Amino acid sequence: MMRRRGSLRIRLVAGTLVWITVTIVAAGWALGNLFRDHVAGQFHAELRTQLDQLTAHLTLDAEGRASLALPLGDPRLSRPYSGSYWQVDGVVGVGGVGAGVLRSRSLWDRVLVVPQDTPADGEVHQHRIAGPQGRMLGMAERTIAIEDGADGTPHRFRLIAAADEAQMDEPVARFQGALWLSLGVLALGLAFAVLVQVGVGLSPLRRLRQDLERIRKGEAQHLVDDHPAEIAPLVEEFNSVLAQNSSIVERARTQAGNLAHAVKTPLSVLANAANARQDDFARLVAEQVGVARRQVDYHLARAQAAAAVSQPGLNTSLPAALDGLMRTMRQLHAGCELKLEMEPPTVAWGVRVELHDLQEMLGNLLDNACKWARRRVVIDVSRSADGIRIDIDDDGDGIAAEHCESVLRRGVRADQRVPGAGLGLAIVDELAHLYGGRLSLTRSPLGGLRATLLLPANG
Repeated sequence: MMRRRGSLRIRLVAGTLVWITVTIVAAGWALGNLFRDHVAGQFHAELRTQLDQLTAHLTLDAEGRASLALPLGDPRLSRPYSGSYWQVDGVVGVGGVGAGVLRSRSLWDRVLVVPQDTPADGEVHQHRIAGPQGRMLGMAERTIAIEDGADGTPHRFRLIAAADEAQMDEPVARFQGALWLSLGVLALGLAFAVLVQVGVGLSPLRRLRQDLERIRKGEAQHLVDDHPAEIAPLVEEFNSVLAQNSSIVERARTQAGNLAHAVKTPLSVLANAANARQDDFARLVAEQVGVARRQVDYHLARAQAAAAVSQPGLNTSLPAALDGLMRTMRQLHAGCELKLEMEPPTVAWGVRVELHDLQEMLGNLLDNACKWARRRVVIDVSRSADGIRIDIDDDGDGIAAEHCESVLRRGVRADQRVPGAGLGLAIVDELAHLYGGRLSLTRSPLGGLRATLLLPANG
């Protein structure tokens, strides 16, 4: 029995889903980072803009004190703790007066505590600092020098623009939430598309399996040719194998028949020569010729059955075969007061047995029952889990239980008084096993013998 190595459908689906998952995660990570960089760039650009405005508007009054010529345009700078702030610090020792010389109204009563850093003129430094209400701020700073118009003394100031980092983090969080939701929906859609695509793509293989099952059941002799181009060569090769196999089987049956006829001809000559004489030698020759004939018949039937078993598409109608045999048996035993009864099957069951071999098995069993029966032979057909069961009962003397197995061996006869060669039941038993069935002999409810033949069913 071949061991299955996994499902092709699962391999295709799993591989594609893994690739989709990796792609979606990579795309989400890349897009999230790009958006975060974009928002961070805008955030720091806005700080630079506020720093430029602060630089442009910072002046010294007549008394040398720093002031703004014009207020900055952002209304958030006038709302307390709005998250946007500016501050001007004097650089100590260079005309400045310390931290918080000027600051935005939004700082209210707070002063930004910034790192000890003195950028060169024109340079902009960026830091992260703690702001009001414990919020983290992004900060940009610049140092400028302004000369006092009265005495020309330079005053250096440290200009600071800061904003709550939530202004940067919140848009990024909203975008990433919407992004991952959208990518999740996209992933589900792609997964569904993969399942549909794999199902559609593998449907020809499913149809191919159904066609093979029809051949096994005997409903077809070859595969149909309307398959996709990818599996069409496989279908063509399989049909070629079926045709070649059928040809080999037919040649084997023909050769077996020819060999049997070739052997029977000299046997007939020997039998005729022996019948012309009445001495012991002639009787010995006649007896051995009879044995040879029976062996030829037996092995011919076995060879034909073995060849037929290997042929796909076997499907023989059981009711039709039984009807023909019942008519034949009524004619052969017309001189006996014998009643043949059969309950016809309600379904036209088929068996995976070649017609000639099915007639050979049923004919032997029916003929044997008619020879031993007193008045009745009853045939009953039923369906079981193992296949089609055929019970043939007679009301004769029957066979002792200890002899039921021995009479199935070649050349063994239950009663030498009844004509026969002792090969009928053995042939039936051999043929049944070749087709995957079996023959059993038991006591019949009618008082005689019950022969039960179990054969593989079609469908």
